[in-house]
Amino acid sequence: MSRKAATIALTALAPASWGSTYFVTTEFLPPDRPLFTGLMRALPAGLLLLGLTRKLPQGAWWWKSLVLGVLNIGAFFPLLFLAAYRLPGGVAAVVGSVGPLFVVGLAALFLGDKPTVKGLLTAIAAAFGVSLVVLKAGAALDAIGVAAGLLSALSMSAGTVFTKRWGRPEGVGALALTGWQLTAGGLFLLPIAFLVEGAPPALSGTNLAGYAYLAFGNTAISYFLWFRGIERLSASSVTLLGPLSPITAAVIGWAALGQALGPVQLLGMVIAFGATLLGQLAPRAAKKESFSTTEKNGQEVSMDLEVSGVRR
Repeated sequence: MSRKAATIALTALAPASWGSTYFVTTEFLPPDRPLFTGLMRALPAGLLLLGLTRKLPQGAWWWKSLVLGVLNIGAFFPLLFLAAYRLPGGVAAVVGSVGPLFVVGLAALFLGDKPTVKGLLTAIAAAFGVSLVVLKAGAALDAIGVAAGLLSALSMSAGTVFTKRWGRPEGVGALALTGWQLTAGGLFLLPIAFLVEGAPPALSGTNLAGYAYLAFGNTAISYFLWFRGIERLSASSVTLLGPLSPITAAVIGWAALGQALGPVQLLGMVIAFGATLLGQLAPRAAKKESFSTTEKNGQEVSMDLEVSGVRR
C-alpha cells in the first residue's frame, strides 16, 4: 500500500467513527442534552491530549487555535445537534452532505485551488448518494433546522480549509494541534451548555461508557486522524471522505437496530462510496514533482506541484 493510500485509509476511519455517533447517542446517552453531549465529547478529549503532548500554543497560534476550535468543534457541534433535533435524521444528513461543495468554493477563495468539473460533479454525486441512503418519503422541512444544518456544514468546511491553509507551527505535532482545537471548542461550549441546558444530568454507568467512547475514540482519536489527513491530503479529497459517516450510520442501524436497507438505500451507498473513491484519485493529466521548500516560519515541508508543460 502506498503512503497516500495508507493516509486516506487512516483518515477515512474518522468519518466512519462519526457514523456511530447516532447509535451511541440514542442507546447510551441521556436524551435531550445535545450541548452537554458536545461539551463531553470535546473538552475531556482536548484536556487529555494537552496532558499527553504538554505543548501550548505560542504567539499567533493562540487565536488561530481558537478560530479553528470554534469552526471545527465549538460552533459545529451545537449547529449539528440543532439541525438533528429540528429535522428528520435523513434530511439533516442530506443538508450536511453539501459540505464538499462548500469546501470547493472556500478552497478556491483561500487556498487558490481552482474548481474543476470533476470536483463539482463528484461532490454533487456524493450528496445525491447520501440522499438515497437516508432520505425518507414525506420528510418534513424546518427553516431553522435547514439553516442550522447548512451553517454546520459551512463551519466544518471552513475549519477544514483554514486547517489546511495554516498548517501547524514548527516542532508541533498533529496530536498537539488536535488538543488545542478540542480544548478551545470545549471551552467555547462550556458556558453555552450550562446557560441553555442547566446543570449536568445524573449519569448512569451506561451514560459514562457512552461519553467515554465519544470523547476518546469518536473524538480524540478520530479528530487527530482527520487533522492529520487534512495536512497530508488536499482539502477536497479529505472532505469527500465525509459520506462514509452516513453510510456507516446506515449500516450500524441495519445491523444493530434492525433498520431496513432496501434497493434504493443500497444504490445510494454505491453512488456515495463511488464518489468518495473518485474524489481520492489525482488527475491523470497532471504530472507531479516533489521537492522541499521552507516556509516563512522556517518549517521545512514537502510539497507536490502539479505541472502541465510549464514549471511553476
